[in-house]
Amino acid sequence: MKNDTLLLSVQDLCVSFFSDKKENQVVHNISFDIHKNEILGIVGESGSGKSITSLAILGLLPKRISKITKGSITYNNLLLSSVKEKEYRSIRGNEIAMIFQEPMSSLNPSMKCGKQVEEILYQHTSLSKSEAKKEVISLFQKVKLPDPLKAYRSYPHQLSGGQKQRIMIAMAIACKPKLLIADEPTTALDVTVQKEIISLLKSLQQEYEMSIIFISHDLALVSEIADTVMVMYHGKKVEYDSANSVFNNPQEEYTKALINARPSIDVRLKKLPTITDFLENKRLDSQIITVEERKEHHHKLYNQPPLLEVLNVKKSYFSKVGLFKTSEFKAVDDVSFKLYEGETLGLVGESGCGKSTLGNTILQLDKATSGQIIYKGQDITALSSSAIKTLRKEIQIIFQDPFASLNPRLSVGKAIMEPMQAHQLYHNDTERKQKVLDLLYRVGLHEEHFNRYPHEFSGGQRQRIGIARTIALQPKLIICDESVSALDISVQAQVLNLLNELKDNFGFTYIFISHDLSVVKYMSDNLIVMNKGKIEEFGEADRIYENPQKEYTQKLIEAIPKSS
Repeated sequence: MKNDTLLLSVQDLCVSFFSDKKENQVVHNISFDIHKNEILGIVGESGSGKSITSLAILGLLPKRISKITKGSITYNNLLLSSVKEKEYRSIRGNEIAMIFQEPMSSLNPSMKCGKQVEEILYQHTSLSKSEAKKEVISLFQKVKLPDPLKAYRSYPHQLSGGQKQRIMIAMAIACKPKLLIADEPTTALDVTVQKEIISLLKSLQQEYEMSIIFISHDLALVSEIADTVMVMYHGKKVEYDSANSVFNNPQEEYTKALINARPSIDVRLKKLPTITDFLENKRLDSQIITVEERKEHHHKLYNQPPLLEVLNVKKSYFSKVGLFKTSEFKAVDDVSFKLYEGETLGLVGESGCGKSTLGNTILQLDKATSGQIIYKGQDITALSSSAIKTLRKEIQIIFQDPFASLNPRLSVGKAIMEPMQAHQLYHNDTERKQKVLDLLYRVGLHEEHFNRYPHEFSGGQRQRIGIARTIALQPKLIICDESVSALDISVQAQVLNLLNELKDNFGFTYIFISHDLSVVKYMSDNLIVMNKGKIEEFGEADRIYENPQKEYTQKLIEAIPKSS
């Protein structure tokens, strides 16, 4: 718990970016204090100014295009805004350290992890080579890496997302900093790994008696770690109080909206409330799907022939372990289930459980090692390449990262038209363009967006473009592979509402893959829980959540952050 000694004070901070001699102020008069041994949670959507504020504290704002235009940042009685770069370098990593959001892009892919952490020690301490190695191994033990020596010798790509994040934490705490800034350190991690990282940060904070700024868009997650919470919106401070007050008695409508945008684990709403709904005082809580309505819907769904049958599907990968030996990794191990037209089937489990591999096998992007996949009565594992091309029109995918799946050189209009042209839909490009404009409107975008490029859109808008591109072919079955996991809670609510609306209007069938069980439960009719390539549990989504039969499922449910 915090003590009364002030460590960092930010007063009336304003940050602006400059382009073509125009000034765009992105942080407006932000003030907050951090005391020794305190955890401050900073919450807000993308673009709210959270990360810019933390970069300002570290003196890492992009040179020439941005600057602090007003206010002060004082650390341990030292005015950081008047500190020269050389002195700042002795503070960064030593006194104030940072864990970045995406460990894969923050770690050097060409250097072994141990050496990367050693670099910090060489810069700020006088340890010898052998002492530094010993210290790094000790740090890897502290952050609970399963095999510290193996991690020391590994390159980043050889470790899981959770392990890479632990390497980043080890690097950040290497010099025992007094202040640790954790910028979205658990985004896109499994709920179980997320819980472990939160628990680890808490224990390290107590051991080192350091203060933490924990930045996230997820209020429920922040509630599990923070003493004090600051809520930001459009670069302004909206609410600033103890965590207990913010979560149990929020004063501002925006804070209430953030708390309520995550799918409820107790009540099934027809539509998730978005930030706009709250700010415009729209009442959605009366639109509840009753148990009777759900039963009636399921009775209709499951009294028809299945659209897709997966029968004893296995997918193995083989690697050489010696001159004559090969090792088999069973990514999908004897999986069977049925999917019905109009159904949303949830597929949940930790990273590496086989969810995405199973999705790719159904899509015929990966060939099954054995088993059958029957779509509309036909075994699609035996199709020719030309028949698979035709099948692509029927079975589509919405990817996790829409930016990576869109061609940066194509305008979004042309990107959506491209699959229409490939499958020779409609008579000409004029007709196709009109269909694209209709689709943009359907996913909440506008005509003027047709000629813009992917980099000109926010993450939520790009996901809408990805959805428009997927539904352009009017598929029967859509696989949503972690399609909302990297989105803000509020944008996530908008996209989930959109997917449900499109399903009702077009009669889509979804396989909804995610590691977030609260989201999958909200979206799904039936639910498959996967673990190590096998189906751990299968059944009606609400029943599994209320009464999980397997210990693994219980662990996943317990790991979901609760906001009170």
